[in-house]
Amino acid sequence: MYSLILLNGGIGARIGANQPKQLLKLRGIPILVYALIQADRVEKISQIVLNYPAGWKDAVEEVLADYAIATPVTLVEAGDSRHASVAAMLPHCTEDDVIIHEAARPLVSRKNFEDLIEDEHANVSLMTPISFTVAPVDPETHEVTGSLERDRLRNVQLPQKFSRADLTSAHEQARQDGKVFTEDATLVAEYGHPVYFIDGSDVNFKVTTPTDLRMAGFLLRPEEEDDD
Repeated sequence: MYSLILLNGGIGARIGANQPKQLLKLRGIPILVYALIQADRVEKISQIVLNYPAGWKDAVEEVLADYAIATPVTLVEAGDSRHASVAAMLPHCTEDDVIIHEAARPLVSRKNFEDLIEDEHANVSLMTPISFTVAPVDPETHEVTGSLERDRLRNVQLPQKFSRADLTSAHEQARQDGKVFTEDATLVAEYGHPVYFIDGSDVNFKVTTPTDLRMAGFLLRPEEEDDD
């Protein structure tokens, strides 16, 4: 069984809303609800640990009640970074294995979660090939400093799954080293635990900008609209 860490602590500054973006309506439904519903359908997810921005606990509790999420939910106030939020949520996980997802990826599917769970490895992330060329640079001088082999790079997605012991150990080592990571697959790998990837989907993107919000609404439209 798995505890799901569902990151929901962002304030949506880049999307220009007057409320956290995960509470914005997407086709009439709060963005947060899409990931909650998919996770709620996964039999092996026995607990959801959900964080919330400071001052928004009541609004999140209202969403949970309105959409009758059956899986037990533990609420935790968000930290001052994504990294800090995961570290704060880990002690609330009751299972030996955890899945991490974020509410800002509303196009996640039940199959995404189940594919992770079915993989034989303990530490696994969804990832996709990079379809464009990337280069290492010096941001101060604007000089290109070399090249990167695109076939050996992947775009890191969520959800991800981890042994709770490995994830906790990696976070503790990062704390001791004063390091902050933007996601957990590279964190866990950096501190010596094997991490693998499986292919994700290009529709499972993170809603960050108003354009992303419009694109997600388009992709979530009912199939019958395609026949109009």
